[in-house]
Amino acid sequence: MKKLAFFLAITFLSLSAAAQGWAPAGNDIKTKWASEVNPAAPHPEYPRPQMVRSQWQNLNGLWDYAITEEDAAYEAPEGKILVPFAVESSLSGVGKHVGPGKALWYNHTFKVKPSWKKKRVLLHFGAVDWKAVVSVNGKPVGVHTGGYTPFCFDITSALKKSGKQVLTVKVLDVTDQAWQPRGKQVMHPQGIWYTAVTGIWQTVWLEVVPETHIGSYYAESNVKDSSVKVTVKADGLQEGDVVKVYLKEGAEGYNPEQPSQAVLASAEGLEVTLPVENAKLWSAESPYLYGLEISISRKGKVLDKVEGYTALRAIAKKKSKEGLNHNRIFVNGEAVFQFGPLDQGWWPDGLYTAPTDEALKFDIVKTKEWGFNMIRKHIKVEPARWYYWCDVVGLYVWQDMPSIADHSKDVLKTRPEEVAKAQGNKWPNDTFIGGTECAVPQAWKDNYYKEWGEIIDALKGFACICVWVPFNEGWGQFDTAEAVAFTRKKDPTRLVNEASGGIFKMVGDILDAHHYPYPVMNVFERSMINVLGEYGGIGYVVDGHIWRPTGKNWGYSGLCKSPEEVLERYRKYASYLKVLKQTGCAAAVYTQTTDVELEVNGLMTYDRLEKYDPAVLREINESVISAPIEIK
Repeated sequence: MKKLAFFLAITFLSLSAAAQGWAPAGNDIKTKWASEVNPAAPHPEYPRPQMVRSQWQNLNGLWDYAITEEDAAYEAPEGKILVPFAVESSLSGVGKHVGPGKALWYNHTFKVKPSWKKKRVLLHFGAVDWKAVVSVNGKPVGVHTGGYTPFCFDITSALKKSGKQVLTVKVLDVTDQAWQPRGKQVMHPQGIWYTAVTGIWQTVWLEVVPETHIGSYYAESNVKDSSVKVTVKADGLQEGDVVKVYLKEGAEGYNPEQPSQAVLASAEGLEVTLPVENAKLWSAESPYLYGLEISISRKGKVLDKVEGYTALRAIAKKKSKEGLNHNRIFVNGEAVFQFGPLDQGWWPDGLYTAPTDEALKFDIVKTKEWGFNMIRKHIKVEPARWYYWCDVVGLYVWQDMPSIADHSKDVLKTRPEEVAKAQGNKWPNDTFIGGTECAVPQAWKDNYYKEWGEIIDALKGFACICVWVPFNEGWGQFDTAEAVAFTRKKDPTRLVNEASGGIFKMVGDILDAHHYPYPVMNVFERSMINVLGEYGGIGYVVDGHIWRPTGKNWGYSGLCKSPEEVLERYRKYASYLKVLKQTGCAAAVYTQTTDVELEVNGLMTYDRLEKYDPAVLREINESVISAPIEIK
């Protein structure tokens, strides 16, 4: 009966998809979760786990789309696109490129619940790459630039009193033909540069709020004083309104959609400090999360309420008493060697977007099972639920800023001359000598700070993040001291890795060397935390699990012939790391979590098949993290 039920469910889903005119595009490999995507309700989960309201509506699903000339108007749809998957992806059902000079249009109808009348309706976008021009019922409601951060518009005044509402979104995206933050996206993919991503790639949703409502909050923990400071921003407050913050009993694996009712502390005001008795600290080893509830009341009546969570956790740069008294990363007062994979966050079927929430969680859980305690999120930003799962599972995160440029000679040839020339700076590659910063136009410097600031504001509430990385390998690196100062001002509670493998100015907390394939520290500075931000890249091809069978698959150290050969080399590299720990290395990042397109350096294939024995990986990785540092 179970097999019959499964067959009937799959058949129904296939018929439902066909009836709605959707099927994955192209013939490239797909993950096992691709078949679980429901075109009627993709990514149905609440998208903002740190600030949960009960009244909301998911708009994901099949929308009309069209690709036109940049200045042309939207007239008629070309077909259906599955939101929230980028138009270039297989799961969008489209699989087309857009690029400079073109516009991608979305058109969608929805209804507002009758119970939402006389309240404010907010339209939320998780992320749209890159410029989104939004209108409702033909009325402009807002414009947003930046491909990695959530934004919302109050659309109340644009709504009709009843019936169908029409949402239209125009998207422009030049990818690497200018200076916008775009990470590893390029118009002409090759090597370490991947397929461009255009348009909506995270959840689109509505929520209803009263005139007086909570706009946002930020919770900052103080481990030394065993307290949490919560700052609330509210809209429409009137004299006499009461803002109240409750700290609730938590747990490992805390779910803000099913919050605890046990209140540990409470206080009134827009800025409060809550004491935490017998505090349980968050770490990768013990990821304890406390619940938060924030409400606004007027004359005893609750107008608005949100549920969220927070944690007590401290990150610091300190000199270790062990070894040669080098600077180390301290978590809650203890030196921790942070070790984890470089995580690109790409998917063969969804590109920037995981097929399902379970898939999004899968990479995080596997990283933990392999014995790592950290992830470096490489020049990409994930949906809020990714960081939530890192908080729940227990992994430290180094968060990169998506780069605005690169200096790959082959890729530079594909860009406008003035852009290519300014991006062709010199990268010193593990030396203090010879590096040059990019000649970034002032308008794009301003945009960098706008987008980086929005990223930090969106993510700084997640306990897992412990390091900000403004630049990588000199790609678009400019005014390093100013960028580090900006980052510190936005969030003084984390460490700043000024330029991972880049042009070193000694203005951050971390000096980050890259070396392939084996781990070596060619640069060192005693005043800094010294880390190995990238190494490894051991390549191995698993037949039947590669992006393009006719493509030129590659690894940083060539291609091994068997999993055993890879693990032998991986273990040897681990032995080198243990020596580096003794001489001051405080963290290491292995390249990488998964294969991506033609790059086969992953611990898993692009479609998420484990290449190597996870028990062996775990034993090796845990031996690196726990290896003692000799006391001198």
